Amino acid sequence: MLSRPRRNRRSPAMRNAIRETQLSSANLVLPSFVQEGTGQRHPIDSMPGCARLSIDLLVEQAKEARELGIAGIAIFPALSDELKDAVGTESKNPEGLFQRAIRALKSAVPELLVISDVALDPYSSDGHDGVLVDGLVDNEQTVPLLVDMALAQAAAGADVIAPSDMMDGRIGAIREALDDAGYFDVAICSYCAKYCSAFYGPFRDALDSAPRGGDKKTYQMDPANAREALREMRLDEEEGADWLMVKPGLPYADVIRDLRDSSELPIATYHVSGEFAMLKAAAERGWLDYDAALLESLVCLRRAGADIIFTYGALDAAKILRH
Repeated sequence: MLSRPRRNRRSPAMRNAIRETQLSSANLVLPSFVQEGTGQRHPIDSMPGCARLSIDLLVEQAKEARELGIAGIAIFPALSDELKDAVGTESKNPEGLFQRAIRALKSAVPELLVISDVALDPYSSDGHDGVLVDGLVDNEQTVPLLVDMALAQAAAGADVIAPSDMMDGRIGAIREALDDAGYFDVAICSYCAKYCSAFYGPFRDALDSAPRGGDKKTYQMDPANAREALREMRLDEEEGADWLMVKPGLPYADVIRDLRDSSELPIATYHVSGEFAMLKAAAERGWLDYDAALLESLVCLRRAGADIIFTYGALDAAKILRH
């Protein structure tokens, strides 16, 4: 045989020299859950190794992420029910948990990107990403609330505003408001292709943010659709997005590739709670090697075209890569 592909696989040096896809800590973002209190760590049963952290412990985790070369931390607030209402009033409180967490992170680890979530569900008594009117989320009533939320987060020091709500027109409204307020350098990571997925369950456990009624199918995308993601991408590009997000990750690798081939913007993806929990559960039963499966999953997302990967395994992956 004149052609033997195995020649290019014969040693670690050969494989490393011709490897097509590279994964580093700098590609990773660590999603984290913040709660009130001091010295508080509440493990999340459905996400082994993850916990809701008080701000002081969140800062310690962020310092570890920085030391490992991780690019950023994406934070999500776990609030008590007393602070939730139909219009998410607490989301714009300058002294609320989320804004205090942003300020603490930027003070302690200013070089680490702080990425803040914009959606109503952590603050909503209904558990939806927007305002419910007659059982449906109302786009026009929701967008101004998202704008106020984004402005509060920018004022607290967030580097990247990440609208995950899937309302139409919110990227343009947020960009205009940020610029009018002088926050020209605050970037927007648009969840432009967020699917109505069964893989979000553990995340909703972490924040107690599951819908109190109905589902999210009228605003999150149908898992059967890929071309629709390109339409969402074009709209968000035109409205001023700086990054584009596909969520979840591995089940939507084809969508990541479609966006990568169609846009010049950085493409992010979210290796979501269900994907992470499956690896942990299978590893606990001895069915797979967690470290190897985690790295393989993240490399596959990079190969599909993701520049930035949000993953609950960011600390684990960064430690593995360091060795």
